Amino acid sequence: MERHRIEPREGWQAKAEAVGFGFHEMYGEPYWLDDTYYRFSLAEIEDEIEAPTQALHDLCLELVAEVAQSDALMAQLDIPPEQFDFVRRSFASGEPSLYGRFDLAYDGRGPAKLLEYNADTPTGIFEAAYFQHNWLTDQIELGRLAGDADQFNLLQEGLIAAFGAFPADRIFHFAAVTESDEDRGTAAYLMDCAVQAGHRTALIDMAAIGVDALGRFTDPQDRVIDRCFKLYPWEDMMREPFATHLPASGTQWVEPAWKAILSNKGILPLLWERHPGHPNLLPAYFEGDPRAAALEHSVRKPFFSREGENIAILKGGETDEATDGDYGSGRSVIQALTPLFEAEGQFAVLGTWIVGNEAAGLGIREDRSRITRNLSRFVPHIIAG
Repeated sequence: MERHRIEPREGWQAKAEAVGFGFHEMYGEPYWLDDTYYRFSLAEIEDEIEAPTQALHDLCLELVAEVAQSDALMAQLDIPPEQFDFVRRSFASGEPSLYGRFDLAYDGRGPAKLLEYNADTPTGIFEAAYFQHNWLTDQIELGRLAGDADQFNLLQEGLIAAFGAFPADRIFHFAAVTESDEDRGTAAYLMDCAVQAGHRTALIDMAAIGVDALGRFTDPQDRVIDRCFKLYPWEDMMREPFATHLPASGTQWVEPAWKAILSNKGILPLLWERHPGHPNLLPAYFEGDPRAAALEHSVRKPFFSREGENIAILKGGETDEATDGDYGSGRSVIQALTPLFEAEGQFAVLGTWIVGNEAAGLGIREDRSRITRNLSRFVPHIIAG
């Protein structure tokens, strides 16, 4: 694993905006880096990144099967009790998953370590699946990369195949907070994949979803929402006023309700408890567990923190570095601190993607801080050698 500089493509910003990637800059900061890339060998990708990603996903599915049968474990993950049966039925009936993203620490020397699993509403899929592939083909054509340079990137074909597994017998709604450029762009890209798989689609804002007299969810045209991809987290949906309608609405949600188990950092201590010493897991405990105090260097993470909010790096139990945010009031886990890949003052986190149930691709974000936040940059990668 190496970080390299490269000449940026002339006019890449216009290329981005032409394909709906208007959020290549966010909050006045560059989000996409066109002049930098990470280089991996094929063996490194296959053995140190792809294989651990698949192994971690398989461990997670085993955990879901256990948690879904246990009220005590669902309560431990702060799933609302009135939704236990809803979650349980979702898994028992085999409701399919579309995608998820593991965040891994990997420095090119030791085994990749799981930081968290963004199993419900991961973003970055457009950048990983589409725009970094375009960057690769352009840079090869410009002669700046070797003709046989490749990527760990089976994402777009995997997404189209995954959408193809859903019957194209009704409108496939896509719901997001549409005022967010990133969320709207992510939903639009996934809609395009669904269209390529033969679906009719409709984009709606989460706030515009209604409920009819029969308790079914409806769109602004009063059409029943039979199947809906939602870029909105289950932990929030299950606490909204409309949550009482979720179990009996008849809507098939993507991601399914059982992903509420995995989109929760509480799985980190549960995984460690079941697989202590696993090479791709870090020691992790629920906050308050005496064993957490034995970790000299650790990280405190709220169950539902997003974009690096309310994360604290602890040294000897004292805060060494921390972020603010909106997630400070909930329960937390304590996870052992592990080094990230660092170069030129940047810390990199590997985002490895699961599509369907298969490891399918890689996207890399880097930050000036050890805590990856919403101002992190997305950096493309190549496989060479």
